[in-house]
Amino acid sequence: MDSQRVKEIINSPVMINVTYHGIPVYIEEVDPGSQTAVVLPLDEMDHHQEVDIEGLVEEGP
Repeated sequence: MDSQRVKEIINSPVMINVTYHGIPVYIEEVDPGSQTAVVLPLDEMDHHQEVDIEGLVEEGP
């Protein structure tokens, strides 16, 4: 996924399903310079994790 799409997902008024290596996540912020994002696994919302945005996948409806 590219950083522009990650920003669009973060700013979207509706929840867009995204996974990181098959794990559903909530994207909290993105750093386009380092191509990373801070995500929270949906089943562990207190576990912040910095990940490579290339591993993020937008799931279809």
